[in-house]
Amino acid sequence: GHTTGPSLNNDKLYKFAYSAEVYVDRVKASLQKSAGYRISSGVDVNLLWRNPDNDDDQLIKVTIRDVQVENVNERPAAKNVFKGKSTEKIIGKEYLAALQRPIVLELVRGKVKNFYSYENEPGFTQNIKRGLASLFQLQLHSGAAREVDISGNCNTTYHVRQDQVTKIKALDSCEIEKQGFTSHNQILDVTTKATSATIYVLEDSFIKSIKAEENYVFLLNSRRKTGAKIVSKQRLELKSVQAGPGLIAGKQVTSVIKTLDSSYVAMTLVAEPAKSECKKCPSLSEHWQSIREYMYPEKLSKAEAARSFLSFIQNIRKATKEEILQIIRSENKELLPQVVDAVTSAQTPESLEAILEFLDFKDASTSTLQERFLYACGFASHPSEMLLQSLTATFKGDVANEEIRETLVIVMGALIRKLCEREGCKLPAVVEAKRLILSRLEKAKKDDDVRMYLLALKNALLPEAIPVLLKYAESGEGPISNLAATALQRYDPSFLTKEVKETMNRIYHQNRKVHEKTVRTTAAAIILNSNPSYMEVKNILLSIGELSLEMNKYMLSMIQDILHFEMPSSKTVRQVLKDMRTYNYDRFSKMGSSSAYSGYITRGPDVSSTYSLDILYSGSGILRRSNMNIHVFDRNAELHASQVVIEAQGLESIIAATPDEGEENLDSFAGMSAILFDVQLRPVTFFQGYGDLMSKMLSATGDPINVVKGLILLTDHSQEIQLQSGPRASTEFLGGLAIDISGGMEFSLWYRESKTNVKNRVAVFIAGNTEVDSFFVKTGMETTLEVETALDFISTVQFSQYPFLVCMQMDRVESPFRRYVTKYESLPSGRRYTAKRGKAELLAGNEFPLHQENSNMCRKVFGSKSDSSSSWF
Repeated sequence: GHTTGPSLNNDKLYKFAYSAEVYVDRVKASLQKSAGYRISSGVDVNLLWRNPDNDDDQLIKVTIRDVQVENVNERPAAKNVFKGKSTEKIIGKEYLAALQRPIVLELVRGKVKNFYSYENEPGFTQNIKRGLASLFQLQLHSGAAREVDISGNCNTTYHVRQDQVTKIKALDSCEIEKQGFTSHNQILDVTTKATSATIYVLEDSFIKSIKAEENYVFLLNSRRKTGAKIVSKQRLELKSVQAGPGLIAGKQVTSVIKTLDSSYVAMTLVAEPAKSECKKCPSLSEHWQSIREYMYPEKLSKAEAARSFLSFIQNIRKATKEEILQIIRSENKELLPQVVDAVTSAQTPESLEAILEFLDFKDASTSTLQERFLYACGFASHPSEMLLQSLTATFKGDVANEEIRETLVIVMGALIRKLCEREGCKLPAVVEAKRLILSRLEKAKKDDDVRMYLLALKNALLPEAIPVLLKYAESGEGPISNLAATALQRYDPSFLTKEVKETMNRIYHQNRKVHEKTVRTTAAAIILNSNPSYMEVKNILLSIGELSLEMNKYMLSMIQDILHFEMPSSKTVRQVLKDMRTYNYDRFSKMGSSSAYSGYITRGPDVSSTYSLDILYSGSGILRRSNMNIHVFDRNAELHASQVVIEAQGLESIIAATPDEGEENLDSFAGMSAILFDVQLRPVTFFQGYGDLMSKMLSATGDPINVVKGLILLTDHSQEIQLQSGPRASTEFLGGLAIDISGGMEFSLWYRESKTNVKNRVAVFIAGNTEVDSFFVKTGMETTLEVETALDFISTVQFSQYPFLVCMQMDRVESPFRRYVTKYESLPSGRRYTAKRGKAELLAGNEFPLHQENSNMCRKVFGSKSDSSSSWF
């Protein structure tokens, strides 16, 4: 009779040859040299029963036999892990017996309605059978359908031409229990592309051959040359048709199945999770002992530290709370901070419980560890609601150290933003944390409290916080007003409403009150970065010439930087400059040493990174603010990789100079604030008040102050994939950063010279492992990249004459860059084949260009400096 699905003849046995292959390799590599394996077998298919009332409903029996396992590519005997081993030895006697037990499929109109197998079989063999059974699912007319098979419930499209049917499965549409996580920022993440196509050739309305191919490609967004692919192929070919067993009589499917074998049960065709256990893996404490030596503080800017950190995280993720606590409690003071970094970065419920049990926030003596824990929380790659909940509870409790209390709420702000960006803004913990910060800011009386909550909002970037930030920016005192303005500067321009721009214009032009120049220049930067109108740009340009000396020069530099770097507002600026009243010699020839400059660190096909360095001085030649930024971006996303701001005020009295207008009563202060990977850190104070400055002058050692030191997990991508041939695949990319940033401000009254120096020492290590795991063999590829580098920003000012001499330098040292690829195949017995290739090169060091004026100035500074020494103060 006629059927709309594949149709088998009665009393026939169809004998097929079946093979399932997997390949793992680099994305562009040909499959001839890939790691991988092939399972091949015979497959017998016969019709058991056809519904007497409906030809389209039939039961077919499928039996796997003569199983073979081999390399997917030919290899010399020495490199063949399967050589000299029988299938039974490779797969194991029980598994092989299970694999060769038949399955029964109920096909209704070509779709698998029921999959019958034995209940207590291993998940692995069951999945291989599901992969084979899914191939028999087929429709004989073109069109789209939602289908359930081994990959889950997926969108499929059929194209039918005579005796050929092509089935395209949209793998990203498959509903199946997904495991894994991705990095918080797209630039640090991995892109996955997946395709699946199956071609059926039919003869006499039954299957003559099937070819199925599934491809997965994983690319590291920051470096798309680094990636991996998995190719899974299945083939089923009809070899012969012989006389076979007759049909079983019966009206109902259930009775037929009972007659056949009462042990059969109906199961889902969707794969069940199955992962092989690691038999010879070291325990957490054994692993820690093997990497411990690389984790000492003095080694933290080396690639080996970042590599060890990542492998430690992987092992912590498999460990129990007790195992983790054992290491934390037994380690010494020098190594504990690095252990805290790793345990917190693991982000499992067990690791969080262990670290919270260990840390006591009522004890001020362990504040270093508390701070490391909090910063690792702030940099979390995929924070959980539970983490934010724990921090909120800690903040409400008793915290002995005031700086830790401040860091706690600042980090809560960062977690709010990360959870909101993942559609978690309505989670109870997020709602509570937002309410806590906003309500406490409203009630805050002390400046220190206001500052703390504003820093939290600077991380959270909540749209509902904009009116509060505007209030503090316009009516707050100097440092608070400045902090609120820099918080607004971090918002995407799309959030900056008409009201924001009106307030920024009032601050810049001082319509309501006199503001410090740090706040005014920030307001100008916000206006110029958020699609300014013709009049806004014109008013800013007309103000140049009426400002104090150094602010004039700074604003001019900012405008020139917008033009030279082709920033979005450069078109409007060019239009305004056609007017002679705004563009004339008087306005554009202002003297001074302040400057703003942007340039590229790298321009690549995948990501580019830019630096900007702007320095604002007071009229007396003392640094008011230096701001160094590094941004990384690709076509769709941006990452504020780092910002180091050094601010100073009220230092004129030391050199008996006159303060600028509006800054006569400022308290002496110098400090530093940093943003790292989009997270604002707690600012560091060099000195506060005249007395503190004097004592620091007398006891100064010249040592730079440490701003941030530690290990950060940047890339954190883990994905489990069900291949349609049965095995499970997984891919894991981890990127770690060992970092050491320090900054200092030197001051020599003798030579009338000041110097700020920011040192950035970093080592990056990225490891990717893509693996296909069958219970009897693992095959995969590991990729590693490592680089160590250092960036120094030095600005030297000589204020013995006016205009004073300023020289800025930005240097990158020579950097070793290494990359390796290792392909492997291994058996549970420990037999393993590996092929490793690597490349090491030295990236040349360089000094980054700043504007020509700076180069001329540096020649003068170093020409006149040969006889001076650089002592502190």
